[in-house]
Amino acid sequence: MIGIELPVIDVTDPAVLLDPFAAYREARERAPLARLAIPGMGEMWAVTRHAEARAMLTDARFAPNSGSYLTPPGVPEDCRAYLRTMQEKDGPEHARLRGLVAPAFTARRALAFRPKMTRIVENLLDALPAAGPVDLVADFAKPLPMDVICELVGVPAADRPQWREYGALVADGSGRGFAEAIPGIVNDARALVASRRAEPADDLVSELIEAQAEDGDRLSDVELVTLVWHLVLAGQTPANLIANGVAALFAHPEQLAALRADEGLAAGAVDELMRWCGPQLLTTPRFTAGDVEFGGTVIPGGTPVTAAIVSANRDPRVFADPDRLEITRRGAGAHLGFAHGPHFCLAAALARVETEVALTGLFRRFPRLAPAVPVGDLRRTPDPGTWRLGELPVTR
Repeated sequence: MIGIELPVIDVTDPAVLLDPFAAYREARERAPLARLAIPGMGEMWAVTRHAEARAMLTDARFAPNSGSYLTPPGVPEDCRAYLRTMQEKDGPEHARLRGLVAPAFTARRALAFRPKMTRIVENLLDALPAAGPVDLVADFAKPLPMDVICELVGVPAADRPQWREYGALVADGSGRGFAEAIPGIVNDARALVASRRAEPADDLVSELIEAQAEDGDRLSDVELVTLVWHLVLAGQTPANLIANGVAALFAHPEQLAALRADEGLAAGAVDELMRWCGPQLLTTPRFTAGDVEFGGTVIPGGTPVTAAIVSANRDPRVFADPDRLEITRRGAGAHLGFAHGPHFCLAAALARVETEVALTGLFRRFPRLAPAVPVGDLRRTPDPGTWRLGELPVTR
């Protein structure tokens, strides 16, 4: 099978942007690998099937590096040291940083944090406009994750509106606005660390500072500031998951009715929604250290390779009738929506609980919640890497 002809997907093709599930489905059933054409940027390879994607994400021959995340042009020199985040590190260096912060993101800690998340959800629902259609993306789904992660990390309430703006720039995906905001992001992260060093509190930043004080070799000042801003801005996945999930449930009223009738189904529903309409379509690219034989062909050295989550999560080899949404599906948790292996999403447990609290709180508060426009007419933001809604107008 070495040298098989691989399907090619133009990620900017309007048909692919409109329905990536169909495009990747066709590629997946032809071969376990595909080539992604990215006009102006060259080519990236994608692993299309579930088993092979899991294998690639744990294979040391594929590793993230500085090429996984491009430094935006125009970033001031004094900020550049803070841009190499944990996600683009590998091996012992990555393991050391992850080990320092991982205890704050266990399933047990996420459940313990649930009452605070519930309070944040209720406050946002209280603040929704009283009249007319409400945009759940702008007024609920986007601010919620930022408020939750700021509470966890220890960002003061007065500073959170600014961090919401930073989060919006990241969610926009254009890169330019984010690049312009980097000095402010870095300075605000520095200020937060300095504040908590002077006055510790019951939050993650204070925990990290305490660990640094106990053993200064474990976490440098640059690493600490980098961790702070990256944790805050990387914790925005639930925004798109919540919006996608609400839209999917609107489109499948029998599934919504089942969830309304039994909130005990919510945890499983979150995993099924992440499998069926999770926001991340592709994992962060990894690079082959040399020529690698994989999936029946040879991938040249230095090639960027991604796992096509959009394809793997609907692989019929793992999920029966994979294009059907079924919130009671057994085995939905096998999805790769949070990736897999050493770079498995650090805040996955937090995101799961947060989405569960958001969906149950929303549908409990508004039993007549309905889309203000046909679900099929909802506007998707054209993005080859993320499946997301530009808005979600609803009536109550």
